[in-house]
Amino acid sequence: MNQSFGQLIREARKDKGFSQRELAKLMGLDFTYLSKLENDRADYPPKEDVIRSLAQHLDLNEEELIFSASRIPQRDEDFIKQNYKGMPALFRRMQENPDFAKRVFREATQPENEEKQG
Repeated sequence: MNQSFGQLIREARKDKGFSQRELAKLMGLDFTYLSKLENDRADYPPKEDVIRSLAQHLDLNEEELIFSASRIPQRDEDFIKQNYKGMPALFRRMQENPDFAKRVFREATQPENEEKQG
């Protein structure tokens, strides 16, 4: 299931029983901005702190929500900058070879999955 950032937060907000105005007030945001985010009509992705606040209020995974907003968490951005020469080749290989991408994702998430089960 590939939901947009806006779809994710709208669905989570409704599941938590918040109106847009209630959630926006809790977060100190203008509700029209929250509406734009939910409708994927914002001119640019929200800042990382806004996304983290949304995730905390909506019980969503902060890191996953940051990526779904087409942002990169600061610590990951630092890693990419440190390894910038290899990143284009890694992304190109993953796009050209879906099996390779699946193996990378499986290896990357395996420890997390084991922690959740254990």
